[in-house]
Amino acid sequence: MSKNNINIQNRKARFQYEIIDKYIAGISLAGTEIKSIRQGKASIAESFCEFHRNELYVINMHIEEYSHASHFNHNPKSERKLLLQRKELRKLHKEVSNTGLTIIPLRLFINERGLAKLQIGLAKGKKMHDKRETIKDRENKRKLDRIKKSYNA
Repeated sequence: MSKNNINIQNRKARFQYEIIDKYIAGISLAGTEIKSIRQGKASIAESFCEFHRNELYVINMHIEEYSHASHFNHNPKSERKLLLQRKELRKLHKEVSNTGLTIIPLRLFINERGLAKLQIGLAKGKKMHDKRETIKDRENKRKLDRIKKSYNA
């Protein structure tokens, strides 16, 4: 796999949350962690972000142990610090503490310089009726696409 092909998505996020704002954050990683990510062996499906003092950490992000490492391998589920500008951190901290919004990872990717980046979203949890509406919209779009395809053929 080339370095630009890594694009690990959190598919559940857009279904369970209404995304209000998006940010791109760097991640503080160990050497074996970035090697595992470049092999595509990471998951952000069950992860979320949390503030400790004035720093933002991603929690529950799973990065498999690197296969060619010795006893210096990393902990697969450890907390990883997110790197954002101080102004963005203050804004996120204010939003989370005042309005009760959550920060969730949406996408993990490698940028053109070869650095691991995490797209995070400021999100509000959807209610059950909102989820049903999302499913209904998806099914209607699928039906419409089928009709268009049969009409064009």
